[in-house]
Amino acid sequence: MANNPIVNMFRIKELRNRLLFTLAILAIFRLGCVLTIPGINAGVLVEYFNNLAKSGENAFASYMDFFAGGAFSNFSVFMLGVMPYISTQIILQLALIIFPSLKRIVQEDGGQRKFAAWTRIGTIFVCLIQSAAVTVYANSIPGAIVLESNVAFRLLAMLTVTTGAMITVWLGDQITAHGIGNGISILIFAGIVARLPHAVMELIQKVRSNEINAVAVIVVILMFFGIIALVVYEQSGERKIPVHYAKRVVGRKMYGGQSTYIPFKINPSGVIPVIFASSFLTFPLQIVSSIGASKASATWVSKLSYILQPTGITYNVLLVLLIIFFAYFYTQVTLNPTEIAKNIRENGGSIPGIRTDKTEEYMQKVLNRLVLPGSIYLAAIAVLPTIIQIAFKFPQSIAMLMGGTSLLILVGVDLDTMSQVEALLKMHHSEGLVKKGKLRSRNL
Repeated sequence: MANNPIVNMFRIKELRNRLLFTLAILAIFRLGCVLTIPGINAGVLVEYFNNLAKSGENAFASYMDFFAGGAFSNFSVFMLGVMPYISTQIILQLALIIFPSLKRIVQEDGGQRKFAAWTRIGTIFVCLIQSAAVTVYANSIPGAIVLESNVAFRLLAMLTVTTGAMITVWLGDQITAHGIGNGISILIFAGIVARLPHAVMELIQKVRSNEINAVAVIVVILMFFGIIALVVYEQSGERKIPVHYAKRVVGRKMYGGQSTYIPFKINPSGVIPVIFASSFLTFPLQIVSSIGASKASATWVSKLSYILQPTGITYNVLLVLLIIFFAYFYTQVTLNPTEIAKNIRENGGSIPGIRTDKTEEYMQKVLNRLVLPGSIYLAAIAVLPTIIQIAFKFPQSIAMLMGGTSLLILVGVDLDTMSQVEALLKMHHSEGLVKKGKLRSRNL
């Protein structure tokens, strides 16, 4: 019992405080997910979304509700979650590449603080746009709004939802600073996990009523565990690039003369491209779907809303293309071959068999060979829920748990959090969570 890592987690004061702090923040987050915004009839919302789930209409509402942990169907204070923040980060990261002057500002002293401030200001504007779309969507639900003044409701809803989204981002920052894991990723993780009991109960009811074949359920569950094993195995794979440092004399000391390697993951970008692609699509999708739900909306808006349904071909094609794009984009930002090659040359290193002036070219070639199959692998898993939903007639809420974005986030965040816990355990001279090998962070 003394060497039990679970027991040691709560014996070590620092780790215990971090775990309890994270759990407290998650409790606050879940409370905000069930707290309905003022001016909304909660009973009407429950009936409306239950009817949508039974009829299979408005897949977007189900999609948003899934990642928000039920917050969207409740029209809660935290209904937007952290998606506006992620969308803003994507826009600003793209801006840094397009405008070199902005990149130079960020690289200066205090530049990261400026970038963080720009991200938060941008998030407010994105929240205001999305919250305005939400008010249009709420107006399309008969009897949902209880306030007599429509203008007053819109202003109140926009203010409440925007404030709630910024509080959510703040809660994520607190987890990162004082808790365990990456705060934003943990909140997304919590939203997905919160839908697990509901999805399992729905699956059991479908099987009992013979709406879903029990054999199909077994096949999908086996696929589910197989994909989890694949993701974990993929995470442990590395492409090691050997680097040799020549001997050099500085004063009376000799440096170098050793060989090491640069570890590149088989999938260098991790699950970030999936999160980015989902968030990037969510922003315009929410606006179009919300406006398209209104009877007064233009015909082309309604058609666009129908075309961009998360279960449709157009949406999934766009998702695949965006995942591949963000895989290359994120890899170039985090693993810049130019910077790596520069650091190797400055420290007197070289890659065996590669000319010094060709180091950058070689690194880029290796990364390209890793990113392409890695991005295709991510895209294949991301569209898996749609395939399961169509092939096995599974409800969307269940299909999304069996693969895709949710599964990648669940496994990735879990591995990242476990790696941090293990690092803290070993720092305090305790046994890690695994007896053989080590857990590697995905840096979500």
